Amino acid sequence: MTDDTTLPTTLDTGRHQVSILHQLADIPEEEIWLQKQKSARTRRVYRLDVQHFIRTLAITTPAELRQADHKAVIAWERYMRESEHAASSTIRRRLAALSSLYKHLVRHDHATRNPVGEVERPAINREEGSTLAFAKAQARKLLDAPPEDTVAGLRDRAILSVGLQVGLRRAEIAALRVGDLHQNRGFDSLRVSRKGGRRDALAINPQAAARLRAYLEASGHGADIDGPRFRPLKHNGKRREERRGMDPDAIDRVVRKFATELGLDRGYSAHSMRATFITTALENGAQLEDVQKAAGHRDPSTTKLYDRRGYNPEKAASFFATY
Repeated sequence: MTDDTTLPTTLDTGRHQVSILHQLADIPEEEIWLQKQKSARTRRVYRLDVQHFIRTLAITTPAELRQADHKAVIAWERYMRESEHAASSTIRRRLAALSSLYKHLVRHDHATRNPVGEVERPAINREEGSTLAFAKAQARKLLDAPPEDTVAGLRDRAILSVGLQVGLRRAEIAALRVGDLHQNRGFDSLRVSRKGGRRDALAINPQAAARLRAYLEASGHGADIDGPRFRPLKHNGKRREERRGMDPDAIDRVVRKFATELGLDRGYSAHSMRATFITTALENGAQLEDVQKAAGHRDPSTTKLYDRRGYNPEKAASFFATY
């Protein structure tokens, strides 16, 4: 299973029409399911998750995959839990991906049932997520860590500002275009591409807007309205691709780099900026529904998972157990 199958997009007339219909008929239904996913990242993750199931169960043909029963899925779940010691969230995600595939196969008469529906999924903490958040003082130091006298430093200052002061996901940061920064009713705003292809417009912190403009002015691509806003600076000796945007993983590396320079734990990531943004905004009096909109969550319970206000280490009982 791959995520780069090319589906014919037009049907010609005459004798070519039959040929194209045959091409469509020859595409495995599993590939059709994969290409239905709107996000490239979702396609990549789903493909890897289903491939893990196929590899673990030594499945070799589409027929074997479509005939797998609940016992095979139970064996897979147990292998992930006991042999790989995979996190509960990882197991749930993989089961969800496999379930999505079987639902599609059942709907189009390529499988008789969804075997994942009969398998209990591991429980996860729905009250609080596990993403580490920065303290306010740490966030301030992180924002000011990159140098101001280089293009790379100005770019990274803008990236950190968008993460900590706007709360975007790393994929949303990577997807920003030059023209996404605009003014609406007198306020600096960002157009954001959300999961599932949704588009939002958010008024943003003035410092974040100033940093975005400072980076564009230094980068030289401020006039490329439709081009990617954040671009890699190293090209490994290859011909420079002027309009290539940063990969979401590169956004993560920026955060980890400066967190490490500040002496922080290795567990921090780009997602930590999001948890910090949500916690700080709520702590400073923002309404939950406004923070939910900024975070792009459909359900407020998801936003609450990132809220670290209930974690007060200075009040831990352990500090009172002095002997």
